[in-house]
Amino acid sequence: MNIRHKTLLPAVGFVILLGLGLQGVTAQSSGKIDGTAKSDTARSIAPYFTPATTKLKTPDSEGFIQRWLLLEPINKPNRSNTVFTDSYIRSAFTTEYFPNQFTVLPKDGEKVKVGEQELTWHALESAYFNVKLFRFAYGLRKQIYGDLFWAVTVVNSPVEMKNVRMAVGSNSASMWWINGNEAVILSGDRRMVMDDGVSTRLTLNKGKNIIRGAVINGPGMSDFCVRFLNEKGEPIKNLTISCE
Repeated sequence: MNIRHKTLLPAVGFVILLGLGLQGVTAQSSGKIDGTAKSDTARSIAPYFTPATTKLKTPDSEGFIQRWLLLEPINKPNRSNTVFTDSYIRSAFTTEYFPNQFTVLPKDGEKVKVGEQELTWHALESAYFNVKLFRFAYGLRKQIYGDLFWAVTVVNSPVEMKNVRMAVGSNSASMWWINGNEAVILSGDRRMVMDDGVSTRLTLNKGKNIIRGAVINGPGMSDFCVRFLNEKGEPIKNLTISCE
């Protein structure tokens, strides 16, 4: 409807048309979340995730890691993502929310207490190259905005690999560690773009390497993607991924 049209509508007609217009807008704006109908009352994490197994798991064809231990979201209200400066997220991510958060290798189903929240770790495999944290929270009926997520995985390398880089994308800000050492920090209000942040050259140990990440978001979607690149910038795929 063009409200600026010179011809004035009768009051009753205007109200009816306006009501229909608002009804359409409401239906359109509330009908879907991230491409899925809200009428889907099952609120499942499928088809975005499946339970992790003990079967051999390698990165996907582009080198992205899809097997992760994800902690249910920690409540961290933020009305805007513009507050995610380097100093803010360093403070947010170095705060201890639960015991041994920088050293623990959690197990599927293990619970932690964060303030009044009791949160559970879930060992999952993402159906996509990116891990859709919004869908994880929504499917588990947890808060979907104002969240801080923790993610852990184990990358097993057949040999020592030097001069590799960790490449990360996230929505919104995030921070990543390998074997206890900071590797990548992504600050600010950003959408997830593959390889948005790349570490300096680092070494993957032969055998087990523990990857740990924290992602924070206010309003909007939340997700991340992680892979390793060799000296030529090519994805490293001869790795195995586990949760232990």
